[in-house]
Amino acid sequence: MSTTFVWSAIAIYVAVAIFIAFLSRSGKQNNMSSYFLGDRKMNGFVSALSYSATTYSAFMLVGLAGLTYNGGVGALGFELIYLMGVSLVAFFGPRFWKVGKKFGYVTPSEMLGDRYDSKTVAILVAISNCIFLIPYSAVQLSGVGYLLQGVTNHAISFSTGVILATALAIFFTYIAGIRSVAWTDSLQALFMIITSTIVVLVLIKGLGGFSGFFGTLETKYPQYLTVPGNGFFSFLNFLGLSLPWFFFSLSNPQVSQRLYMPSSLKSMRHMLMGFLIFGLIYTIVAIIWGYSALIMFPNLENADMATPLVLQSDLIPPILGAIVMVGIMAAAISTIDSILLTLSSLFARDVYGNVKKNTSDSAQLKVGKFIIPVIAALAFIFSLMEVNLIAVLSVSSSAGLLVVVPAIIGAFFWKRGTAAGVISSVVVSGFIVIILELMQIKPLGLASGLWGILISTILFISVSLLTKAPEEKAKGFLSV
Repeated sequence: MSTTFVWSAIAIYVAVAIFIAFLSRSGKQNNMSSYFLGDRKMNGFVSALSYSATTYSAFMLVGLAGLTYNGGVGALGFELIYLMGVSLVAFFGPRFWKVGKKFGYVTPSEMLGDRYDSKTVAILVAISNCIFLIPYSAVQLSGVGYLLQGVTNHAISFSTGVILATALAIFFTYIAGIRSVAWTDSLQALFMIITSTIVVLVLIKGLGGFSGFFGTLETKYPQYLTVPGNGFFSFLNFLGLSLPWFFFSLSNPQVSQRLYMPSSLKSMRHMLMGFLIFGLIYTIVAIIWGYSALIMFPNLENADMATPLVLQSDLIPPILGAIVMVGIMAAAISTIDSILLTLSSLFARDVYGNVKKNTSDSAQLKVGKFIIPVIAALAFIFSLMEVNLIAVLSVSSSAGLLVVVPAIIGAFFWKRGTAAGVISSVVVSGFIVIILELMQIKPLGLASGLWGILISTILFISVSLLTKAPEEKAKGFLSV
């Protein structure tokens, strides 16, 4: 694929996305709720597409396809576990929405701080989220870098792709906050699901139709159609990868924050149903994509290069390849800008707002806008490490975010939960996850996420039982 062709496709995408982002500007984004939550007025259709684009990023057609290339059908089970976990939104979503509307919460950590009657809880949960989400942001930047590098045979460097993604993400967040992100997300979600599905159909046809495609897999790669197959998806490895994914919709603040945004519970139901349909289609597309790369390009050293090689193969018309390339890039950017908005709101609302007392809403908004490029710069630096297997790094980040899940569940269902229980569970188990990830060790064969959620649960329950619970605060949550 020629470099000129790629840059032309990117230029068209950027022009259209900017046009839509500016169209999304309505009213003044002069407070935290307006800028970061769209005044809690998102309709179901936009919410569903935006939720989908935020969740399904470079992880899918780069990461999940690479995971399929590496380990086979276990990747399908791994991603279906995530879809099963989205059922948590049906259970917790209305509760988030009701307390958010009742108490005016902007961030999930603000909600936890108020529920457990502790500013320290809000600050520490926000800091913990920032620590683990910045690597996840870097994953999206890396996805764009690998994509542009691969489809142009290194004519566009990895770092150039990362710089482009960072700049666009910052730009979209500044135009109109979550409104511009949501509307550009909607464009990107429709774009990527339609074009990637077309590519999969073209690939299958070029590889002999469904019978020829699966026949080749059965004949040449039978181990990729079973679990544990080639050994990559052993039971403990599968469990370690899947558990953080199951709780993704609760543990990741860029996702759970969106539960405050729908205009009504009806809009939230539409958002959930739309996302589930989108997710199932996109999962199947990514898995078939990975298998296609396995058939066409066996023995790749870096499985994350599978997608770029497929896009520049002879089976894919150049114009279609360029369109899909832009779709994947757009998906990654949609996740980055959502994370930038969430992390900046966490810092402004829960760190700055609690450390410096009596700050106004407008002052917090100014801090939030100021911190956006700082967070982007940190993610950019992290992405330059060029880590392999984007999917695994994504799960590692989610493993650290997993430690707050006991506190979230306890907020709505256990009146004995205390601030001391939350603080000990988040700090101690979060620190353990970081150590295990840095040392790349698995005690007793268990991944860091499993140790994190286990220790976090034990600490939250035991310390809470030994300390005094804020009974009045609990009533407002247990009654929703």
